[in-house]
Amino acid sequence: MSQLETPLFDVLLKHRNRHPIQFHIPGHKKGHGMDPAFREFVGDNVLSIDLINIAPLDDLHSPKGAIKDAQALAAEAFGADHTFFSVQGTSGAIMTMILTVVGPGDKILVPRNVHKSIMSAIVFAGAIPIFIHPEVDSEYGISHGISAEAVEKALNAYPDAKAVLVINPTYYGFSADLKRIVEIVHRRNIPVVVDEAHGVHIKFHDELPYSAMEAGADMAATSVHKLGGSMTQTSILNVREGLVSAKRVQAVFSMLTTTSTSYPLLASLDTARRQLAIHGYDLIGDALRLAKDARKRINQIPHLKCAGKEKLHSSATYDMDPLKLLISVKDLGISGHQAEEWLRHNANIEVELSDLYNILCLVTLADTKKEINLLINALSRMSKAFDSEAAITETVVNVPEIPALAMSPRDAFYADTEVVPLAEADNCICAEFIMVYPPGIPIFIPGEIITQENIRYIQMNIEAGLPVQGPEDTTLQTIRVIKERRAII
Repeated sequence: MSQLETPLFDVLLKHRNRHPIQFHIPGHKKGHGMDPAFREFVGDNVLSIDLINIAPLDDLHSPKGAIKDAQALAAEAFGADHTFFSVQGTSGAIMTMILTVVGPGDKILVPRNVHKSIMSAIVFAGAIPIFIHPEVDSEYGISHGISAEAVEKALNAYPDAKAVLVINPTYYGFSADLKRIVEIVHRRNIPVVVDEAHGVHIKFHDELPYSAMEAGADMAATSVHKLGGSMTQTSILNVREGLVSAKRVQAVFSMLTTTSTSYPLLASLDTARRQLAIHGYDLIGDALRLAKDARKRINQIPHLKCAGKEKLHSSATYDMDPLKLLISVKDLGISGHQAEEWLRHNANIEVELSDLYNILCLVTLADTKKEINLLINALSRMSKAFDSEAAITETVVNVPEIPALAMSPRDAFYADTEVVPLAEADNCICAEFIMVYPPGIPIFIPGEIITQENIRYIQMNIEAGLPVQGPEDTTLQTIRVIKERRAII
């Protein structure tokens, strides 16, 4: 097969052009049974391939035809031995990855700044997370990756660990020395699994960090929809045979994936892979030039600062993706959340995320000079709007200590619980997740001992207008804890 081919998309078009009489789901049957307003908006083309896993179209749970071929082409493009398509997002791929490598009581080393899907998978597995502190950036007030030295130290402390998880790159675009980490971990004969949600494109240009497969990782969950051109909710799971069995991955994947898989979503994965494989280098090159121009111009705007290669100084910040524009707004005297709101209401611009000090803007294959100029113009106007409040502000990196784990996350999640006021929960054992989302970094996970320091951190994020999520009580006045009130240490 050639990377020019799209076997799954082609078989869908061929099936549609036969105009078969459908006596199967979905019930809208090419849109004819659908609300007319929605049908007119979406269009008949996409509805005509909204089909189900009948024999001519193959089955994601047991691929033998077009899906098998499409996944094989993706594996070739990404440098994997096997690639699995996910219509459950990267969250589904991450859960598959973790449930493949750890089970009840197994230890897995993970950075603290992990996505909530990782912690959910650890609860499902009954595994024990061993957290590694990511490197903290005192200038931008963010967490980067984990260093190779920290991984080696953790493996020495926990020689019975069954797997190591690495984020490559982070949400903010920074990558650790993944090749070195893989070498360290593989000397112990245990797998390295990678959350590569924000790195689908890095394989396709030599000015970007190493991809997980290039670095020798065993598995990588990769969002194609985020930066690769496919539809929202579509991702892939790349697998390297050896320490991981692809058959085991398929078995776990099938347990977690809907049997009513969306063929328009799968087809968008097939075609996005073709575009990346054939045109990715040129398209990414164009985006890199736009991002370079944007970074230079942002750094010329008073009171703003956009992170660049000057931040690379350790094995935790070994490389970066220049397409991520991390823009510090703290010297304007406002928070990232306030900047996000200002851009929304005054420039009709939506950013990827905001935090206490920064906003994050993504440059992708879709952008042109027009969008970059609009962004620069808006940031310049925002700088002028807050000029009277601007002042050099010291970044206060207030990342609390990782709470002690008193019991496994799964045991805590399923334990007898009660609700107590958050202000009075000091020294109780948390029974739910609390995180700042995006990007979904946990403040507490089930089983951790609540501390006053972390309670203050929650309140600080709320006061800054940042989205603290997870607990049943969305007002965060109360928290669910296990009934055995005092922690067992």
